[in-house]
Amino acid sequence: MKDNNKTLGEFIIENQNEFQYSSGELSRIINSIRLAAKVVNYKVNKAGLVDIVGAVGEQNVQGEEQQKLDVYANEIFIQTLINREIVCGIASEENDDFITIEGSDNGNNNKYVVLMDPLDGSSNIDVNVSVGTIFSVYRRITPIGTPVTLDDFLQPGVNQVAAGYVIYGTSTMLVYTTGFGVNGFTLNPAIGTFYLSHPNMKFPVDGSIYSVNEGNYSQFPQGVKNYIKYCQEEEGDRPYTSRYIGSLVSDIHRNMIKGGIYIYPTSSKSPKGKLRLLYECNPLAFIAEQAGGKASDGVNRIMEVQPAELHQRISFFCGSKNMVEKAEEFMIKSIAL
Repeated sequence: MKDNNKTLGEFIIENQNEFQYSSGELSRIINSIRLAAKVVNYKVNKAGLVDIVGAVGEQNVQGEEQQKLDVYANEIFIQTLINREIVCGIASEENDDFITIEGSDNGNNNKYVVLMDPLDGSSNIDVNVSVGTIFSVYRRITPIGTPVTLDDFLQPGVNQVAAGYVIYGTSTMLVYTTGFGVNGFTLNPAIGTFYLSHPNMKFPVDGSIYSVNEGNYSQFPQGVKNYIKYCQEEEGDRPYTSRYIGSLVSDIHRNMIKGGIYIYPTSSKSPKGKLRLLYECNPLAFIAEQAGGKASDGVNRIMEVQPAELHQRISFFCGSKNMVEKAEEFMIKSIAL
C-alpha cells in the first residue's frame, strides 16, 4: 500500500505498539482529536456564510478577546474528549482552570491528560488566513483512581507522550508525533478521511526564512535585533527571506517544509513572552525535535523548562537546527555583555 493511500486510522493501528504503557487509550485520544478537527474544519470552512466569525464580547484568562470560533472549537474538542471517556483531565488556553473528568469512576481511572490551544490564530479567520489547533498529551503523575491535580498538567515538555497540530488552510492537515518521528495527514473533504500525505516530516537543517513580527523590532531584546540584522546582511547565502503570517501553526508548518526559524521573543510590552508554554510551545517543540529541528527560549531547551502555572508565557525560538543555534549565539552574546 502506498503511503498516500494509508488512512490515519490505519496508521494508528499499525503503530500502536509504539505507545508505551498504552492499551489503546492513546490511539483513541488521537482518533477523538481527528473527529473534533473534522467538525471544526467544517465550521471554519463555513466562516463568512454563517454567523461564526467575530468576537463574542468576552475575554479569556489571558485578557484576549475571544472569537466565536475560539469558543466553538474549545467546546467541540472538550466534549469530544469527555464523551469518549478516555482522559482524566483537560486544560485549554481558553479556560481559567483545568477540567477534571467527573461523573463516573472511569475518568479517574484513565491515564492521560490533554492540553490544547483549540483554535490558534482565530483572529485571522475574518480575513481568510489559515488557523490551527495545537494539542499535547501527558501521562498523569498522580495515582490512577484519584482525581487529577494541577501537578498532572505542570509537567515539563520532555514528559509528553504525544503532540500535534491541525492546520485549517488550503487543505486541512493533521500533523502529530508520539516520539517516533512526525507524520502529516491531509483531509479528503469529499469522504471525510485523513490520508498519510507527509510521512516522516523533517525540518531542513538549514533554512532561508525567518519569521518574526518586525513591527515590534524596537521592543525586542538586543540579541534578537542583532540576529535580525544578521539575517538581512548580504553575505554568503543571505539575506534571508522574511515571512510572517501571524498564525503560529501556519508559520511553523511552512518553515518545517521549507526550512526556517520562527521567533516570538520577550519584548518591552511582553517581558515574559506572549506564547503559552503548555498549550503552544511544548507541543510544537516536541514536533520540531522529532522532525530534526530545535526549540528554545533563546538560551534553554523549551522541553526542559519546568512549568510554574497553567498559562505561563515564554520566549520561543523554533525551527531549523542551525538557524535556532545561530539565534541562540546572538542571544547569549547579548546577555553576556
